[in-house]
Amino acid sequence: MNDVLPEAGDAWDFLEGTVLRCLRQYGYRPIRMPLVERTDLFVRSIGEVTDIVEKEMYTFTDRLNGDSLTLRPEGTASCVRAVLEHNLLYAGPQRLYYLGPMFRHERPQKGRYRQFHQIGVEALGFTGPDIDAEVIVMCARMWRALGISDVALQINTLGDPDARARYRARLVAYLQRNLEALDEDSRRRLTTNPLRVLDSKNPAMQPLIEAAPKLIDDLDEPSLQHFEQVQGALRGANVSFEINPRLVRGLDYYNRTVFEWVTTKLGAQATVCAGGRYDGLVAQLGGKPAPACGFALGVERLLALLETEQTPVPSRVPDVYLVHQGEEAAAFAWIAAEQLREQELDVVMHCGGGSFKSQLRKADTSGARFAVVIGDDEAREKKVSLKPLREAAAQVLLDLREAAALVKRARP
Repeated sequence: MNDVLPEAGDAWDFLEGTVLRCLRQYGYRPIRMPLVERTDLFVRSIGEVTDIVEKEMYTFTDRLNGDSLTLRPEGTASCVRAVLEHNLLYAGPQRLYYLGPMFRHERPQKGRYRQFHQIGVEALGFTGPDIDAEVIVMCARMWRALGISDVALQINTLGDPDARARYRARLVAYLQRNLEALDEDSRRRLTTNPLRVLDSKNPAMQPLIEAAPKLIDDLDEPSLQHFEQVQGALRGANVSFEINPRLVRGLDYYNRTVFEWVTTKLGAQATVCAGGRYDGLVAQLGGKPAPACGFALGVERLLALLETEQTPVPSRVPDVYLVHQGEEAAAFAWIAAEQLREQELDVVMHCGGGSFKSQLRKADTSGARFAVVIGDDEAREKKVSLKPLREAAAQVLLDLREAAALVKRARP
């Protein structure tokens, strides 16, 4: 787990603000869920034999009542639980988003943290393939808005449960015939979650994985048609993609469309955003059956990608730095600072005393475009001296409204 220090704040604000603006353009609304849920919620939704539940969750016993509680390792299960608990689907389909920390006991490595942050999107109650395409197209718009170019879309379909059961039997038979070629992790997954063997990153396993049976050969016609319609919508929106038949996702609740946005610039941490359709989860958690689709993007990984691609991040600096000296000036400085803020300016008022010269040095290092200078003479006239800090221009005496208007006009 790590601290996010103030110098990183501009990049975090830029990424979160840009992404949330895109989500609102598509009609998505915010929902906030607790960090702690009953452990059973994640066991039922994610899957008892997944890596997350078996090895990665932070689980503890409530000392007051003995309940087993878990810090949320992902957001979808919590979001669906909240939707069901508050009967949101009775009002019709829901487009929702959330952001915040998630927790997994990961093996420490670059770009992977035990407390990490996600922005998640869940579209609940929409039956057709158009919602699958919408969430993917929405991602493409985010990358353009963020100035990220090195991301590629991979998609696949997992079909429906019956097809996946048929495929699972064929895959297990194939892997058992090649048991000696499996690494230790894949042998463990063979009896718990065999589809996850296809996700192995072990180079020695890749020839075996490439020769494995393909899920698409077991798909029913409705699933194939659904997948074709998703592809057609993406082509119509000019979103390029690659079909990756080995893409299975690590959570049990997915069905039909699954997708990942991957990059070549972050080493092993190639996936920056992933999701898909999970039509069975609402009923699995006790609700009336309802379709659903969503994704989550990793904030830390996207920040690393912004840095790698050297994407310019707007720096937030104050509009003005207010300096003052004198008893009357000190009293008027409070009034002036508040009135300038009411004019929608960002104002840093100097605190701690010091000469005008030392205060102006701090004004310069603040990054502000202007210093607002108040001495006793200005205070008596209820005016301020406005001093440009980023260009060679004269200091001028103005009333507060005139000063605010000039600063606004000078904004880049």
